[in-house]
Amino acid sequence: FVSPRSMDDEDKYTVLLPTYEERENLPLIIWLLVKHFEESGYNYEVIVIDDNSPDGTLEVAKELQRLYGQEKIVLRPRPSKLGLGTAYIHGIKHATGNFIILMDADLSHHPKFIPEFIRKQKEGNLDLVSGTRYVDNGGVFGWDLKRKLISRGANYLAQVLLQPGASDLTGSFRLYRKEVLEKLIAVCVSKGYVFQMEMIVRARQLGFSIGEVPISFVDRLYGESKLGGTEIVSYAKGLLYLFATT
Repeated sequence: FVSPRSMDDEDKYTVLLPTYEERENLPLIIWLLVKHFEESGYNYEVIVIDDNSPDGTLEVAKELQRLYGQEKIVLRPRPSKLGLGTAYIHGIKHATGNFIILMDADLSHHPKFIPEFIRKQKEGNLDLVSGTRYVDNGGVFGWDLKRKLISRGANYLAQVLLQPGASDLTGSFRLYRKEVLEKLIAVCVSKGYVFQMEMIVRARQLGFSIGEVPISFVDRLYGESKLGGTEIVSYAKGLLYLFATT
């Protein structure tokens, strides 16, 4: 089923999917992406940016590319683990879409929300649409109470200090105009989890329009979560830096 919309719509959506040890999750996330894009009729491509995963993620990605085609599944691997911000810069260079979708490959972000992101963007001609776990029907599943409290606390602290005009600062499921994402990455200096927060704060500073879509966030299906004690410390430091510079 292809919507007639795709016939006259010039917009193309590039999904950037940085991966590291995601061989179990990748076939399912790609299948879901293809399914929801094909059903909604939007033009798309998925760029997989694998940082030399030792578990054979790239080999799985090559099989998926054979299955779905080189136009839809684009492989842009890197030689080693070089961080999220640089993965996005690397991906943008190869993107042929005029909109970029950032999401995690570990199935914590469900592709079923992407058509809602696109509708929201079109309704308001927005520069950025962010998935939020903290309004309306949004939510988090699979987290213990401690993790939920840390996430809520981190988000609340950021709201109080930064007043960013968005309800979910640390989430990483977002839709950007390509040129807006390029500008934001150029001005952001943070690493790790603070990077997502700085992107929203700088977007507001630069006067970009921001919309939100409620999402349900499911903790990693396979593999280890990468949020540890060091991330929480770096988050607090990053927050203070942003507070001092905004």
